[in-house]
Amino acid sequence: MTDPADQSPLERLLDIMRRLRAPDGCPWDREQTLETLKTNLVEETYEVIDAIDGGDRATLREELGDLLLQIVFQSQICDEEGAFTFQDVAQSIADKLVRRHPHVFGDARVSDAEEVLKNWEQIKRMEKGDAPRSAVAGIPRHLPALHKAQQVQSRAARVGFDWKESKDVLEKIEEELVEIRMAMAQESADRVRDEIGDLLFAVVNLTRFLGHEAEEVLNLTIRRFTRRFRYIEDRVHEGGRKLTDCSLDELEEFWQEAKTRE
Repeated sequence: MTDPADQSPLERLLDIMRRLRAPDGCPWDREQTLETLKTNLVEETYEVIDAIDGGDRATLREELGDLLLQIVFQSQICDEEGAFTFQDVAQSIADKLVRRHPHVFGDARVSDAEEVLKNWEQIKRMEKGDAPRSAVAGIPRHLPALHKAQQVQSRAARVGFDWKESKDVLEKIEEELVEIRMAMAQESADRVRDEIGDLLFAVVNLTRFLGHEAEEVLNLTIRRFTRRFRYIEDRVHEGGRKLTDCSLDELEEFWQEAKTRE
């Protein structure tokens, strides 16, 4: 290895990764493949998100480092295969950023962020060639469902397929609720499932239309529910009882206490 004093931090990281993957390197690192690293990549991504939500910049720095390691690790494997190097990855994204920001690196003019996104999609389609390409193509299969739904809706909206007012989306939600009731009355399990899916999709649409991220909105609600439920548990345990010993009315009273405390 090169003397660390003569290297940039990134060069040192790349050098360490090469050493770990060398014949006399780390047995575990040498055994890894792109397939075995997929889970690590997903976990590290979510740990970065947790660090952002936690607001601790030192933790965020550490988690970003762990995520960067996954990119370096996979790039090294592909380098060994002769496919591409980490430098190729960096060069590719740098070129893409310049190409898709002509309003910064060229002569194009934009009025707002929405126009930037429309230009981005237009340039992206041009890069893929002249063949017709769906506006909703290319969304990763493994995205969480709420996030994927919002991506699909946002892509459709950019090409003009969108609601005009929020009240229209609310009417769609009410329509889906009626259809769920009808499906339940018919005792059709498949239709109930489909209608619930339609309702969830419509709620995501309302969330998006009002400027929120559905995934984040639901996560906030989950955290709020968890916090209040733990308060209920604490109150019950203070009396030496278990939740199963309490009536629903008692639990509801503790729930209301938790809401009031917030």
